[in-house]
Amino acid sequence: MINLEVPKKAGALVNQAYQAASEVFRPISRKYDRAEHTYPTELDMLAALLDGLNSSGQGGAGAAGVRRDEKNDGPQGNRNGANLNIVLGTIEMCWGDVGLLLSMPRQGLGNAAIGSVANTEQLERFGKLWAAMAITEPDCGSDSAAITATAKLDGDEYVLNGEKIFVTSGQRADAVVVWATLDKSVGRAAIKSFVVEKGTPGFEVVRVEHKLGIRASDTAVLRFENCRVPKENLLGSPEIDTKKGFAGVMQTFDNTRPLVAAMAIGVARAALEETARVLSEAGIEVDYDKPANNQHAAAAAYLQLEADYEAAYLLTMESAWMADNRQPNSLQASMAKAKAGRSVVDITLRCVELAGTLGYTEESLLEKWSRDAKILDIFEGTQQIQQLIVARRLLGKSSAELK
Repeated sequence: MINLEVPKKAGALVNQAYQAASEVFRPISRKYDRAEHTYPTELDMLAALLDGLNSSGQGGAGAAGVRRDEKNDGPQGNRNGANLNIVLGTIEMCWGDVGLLLSMPRQGLGNAAIGSVANTEQLERFGKLWAAMAITEPDCGSDSAAITATAKLDGDEYVLNGEKIFVTSGQRADAVVVWATLDKSVGRAAIKSFVVEKGTPGFEVVRVEHKLGIRASDTAVLRFENCRVPKENLLGSPEIDTKKGFAGVMQTFDNTRPLVAAMAIGVARAALEETARVLSEAGIEVDYDKPANNQHAAAAAYLQLEADYEAAYLLTMESAWMADNRQPNSLQASMAKAKAGRSVVDITLRCVELAGTLGYTEESLLEKWSRDAKILDIFEGTQQIQQLIVARRLLGKSSAELK
């Protein structure tokens, strides 16, 4: 039986994350929204604190991997409640500011990839790096199987060629986990991930994008031109297994999609709390003991948004709980990401509307949260891709059978 209540032992972590969000993120949220591409130096000390929490085994609000034992296909070294702790911490931190969380050193999505599929020796070498993740290409969006970047083995090195776009922390991170194909003719089974450290010849940051939201976080375009990396930098097995496909690489998403859902939940909660305050100051009270149709229209709308939030929250908790209890969570991870991504966009935009002129000005963070929300419905797989994955899982169809 799944218990979706927050464990008591997670209380200290949740409180610490909330304090960091309240005392560090919120006060500088608007500052770095305006100062796009400026690195938030206030995060360095907080990042060191998170490093300490992670190394002590308590977990934090950053990226971590779902480890699989090669012998029994069960989680290796998986701490009880580790995924749930990360989700809970992420919710609190994104209640503060999602762009600032994405700017935290050593908490990149590439770190989740390394944590999920790297071997023990690679964990030792790359575990302390700040790693971004490079998947999307100019002609390849949510269909990760359509990747065209290539990696050719030449002696003891792989030669990478290709271009990646929309890479979160692509400019600031110490390294990038790059998805590339070993053999285009084989299809998705040949897609592997490689750790490419900054400063490697042939690796260039082309530009940093100006964005609608999460402006505190840098989003870069990267180019790889005859970029040579040691063959030991390939994460996981170098063998092309056509039966397994690229399941080892996709395993990363089972871990990061609940995290993105958690980010969306944090932003949605922030917007709901601020809207409740605005409504209360306007003399509109939300009464949970009365039917919605017997209340003020704004209160009824608020109740609907809150119900949507709760559904997304519980789906996300379930996906994290399943990972911690050694149950496959691919379906639940996609359900949580789809629901939370869509809900946060609906909730934040409606909150802007309910707050009237206050919601549309920079006097409140509501307008900022409505801009930040959209990316949470897009990256780590768009709303449409998540629905496609859910349909495949429920109907028992392969990607070839249901496109």
